[in-house]
Amino acid sequence: MLYRLSQIFDWLIFTAAVIIMVSADSPRLTGEADRVRRFTRHIEFDYIEWSAEAFSLKLQQSATGVPYTFERSDNKRIVFRYLRVTQQAMQTEQRIEQLFADPSIKDKENAIAHLREQRDTLLARQRSLAPLAEAALQQQLSEALFGLGLTSGGQPLPPVLYHSSPVPMALIVSPRDHIEQTANISILPDITVDQQVKLEDQVAQLLDVSTLVVPVGGVGVYPTMVMQTTDLRWMLDTIAHEWTHNYLSLRPLGINYSTTPELRTMNETTASIAGNEVGHLVLEKFYPEVLASSPSQSLISFNQEMFYPGRLGDTQSFDFRAEMHETRVTTDKLLAEGKIDEAEVYMEQRRQFIWQNGYFIRKLNQAYFAFHGAYADVPGGAAGEDPVGPAVRALRERSPSLAAFINRIAWMTSFEQLQHAISP
Repeated sequence: MLYRLSQIFDWLIFTAAVIIMVSADSPRLTGEADRVRRFTRHIEFDYIEWSAEAFSLKLQQSATGVPYTFERSDNKRIVFRYLRVTQQAMQTEQRIEQLFADPSIKDKENAIAHLREQRDTLLARQRSLAPLAEAALQQQLSEALFGLGLTSGGQPLPPVLYHSSPVPMALIVSPRDHIEQTANISILPDITVDQQVKLEDQVAQLLDVSTLVVPVGGVGVYPTMVMQTTDLRWMLDTIAHEWTHNYLSLRPLGINYSTTPELRTMNETTASIAGNEVGHLVLEKFYPEVLASSPSQSLISFNQEMFYPGRLGDTQSFDFRAEMHETRVTTDKLLAEGKIDEAEVYMEQRRQFIWQNGYFIRKLNQAYFAFHGAYADVPGGAAGEDPVGPAVRALRERSPSLAAFINRIAWMTSFEQLQHAISP
């Protein structure tokens, strides 16, 4: 009976959240975005269709009673089984791509026939396990949020709901004379690098702006969208990060996400801090063996090259965050002096320097900093001397708990309020 009442409560809240939710880090239309969409309408991601399908899946999960029908130890085994099957499917797909690229293989279709069959079998198994694994992780995160005091009546509001799937790419636009994200438009996840470059060049040349297509790991629609991975640490951090956006979206900070660049950075940095802390707590409580292992001992290392520069060699003596911080600070100074061309030449020189030191960056420009600079939960890096990130971190340090921190910053509507909160 209590279980059924809990389920009814969950779905009442879910329905309310769907009605009022204004997703925090999903794209917002602005005047600049309307101009850019002339180039993207035919390749934009359909969030309405995706959300409807994800909502249907979550209803099915609720109807079957998962994860409550399994023991806690069974839920853990389901999660690990899902990660292993996902790993095997990724490795098989990679092997197929390698055979296609091998010039010595003439009859490629025959060479990969058995691998295709193996991949399809693995993907079918992955699809059957995914709802169970997602339900288990949702419940574990909910328990962690309860322990942190981030629930109402024992339930996170909104409930933790996510779905793993291919995640759209994002076309980021910034003015050339200063660094500011003026448009973020989601495009199809399978767009090729050649298509990305063509789109960037078209928009940049015709609108005289800085552009970059970037991958994203999650989107704060509801249920939240998280890319498929076998890195449990990263997955938990991202699910918690996106849930935090949902939580903030029901409060002033999230509602005003796109009002100013400072509020966007406050949102993203808060979500990153919360994601890291909540994700770590779930690992401590349910997966201590993952915390005890090094990243190289995990099921499979998450391919962070999608989001951060790929390490191409020995980079122990090269401090990427420090070098990127210096690059941002110098670029801001040049732009403030009106030296746009000089700033762009400088960024390209720095990109090549960073490349030579083992980190792959396809393009380093104003749009790059406009996107990456908003995630300022760690000192240095692409945020440069932007004071917003340090102010958010200072508020967290002065707060007695994560819940106290989130519930205080959630009601702020300006950077000035945050500055006042941390003033002596």
